[in-house]
Amino acid sequence: MTDDRSVDATYESEGQKDYTPMVSISLKEYDKLKERNKYITDRDLIGCIDKIEELVRALRKHIVRGDFE
Repeated sequence: MTDDRSVDATYESEGQKDYTPMVSISLKEYDKLKERNKYITDRDLIGCIDKIEELVRALRKHIVRGDFE
């Protein structure tokens, strides 16, 4: 016959929400990941930025810098 407290202790960590497994990486890998974080790599986002750039170029054709008094 087992003690109820010992059974509860074995399941104690299974219900914790803040439990995150640890992963070890080298400092070189970490530096690469940090460097990559500075750039936009999402293809959909890059496509949106390209479209915005195209629209801005079209709008610039209609800009007249001067006084209209």
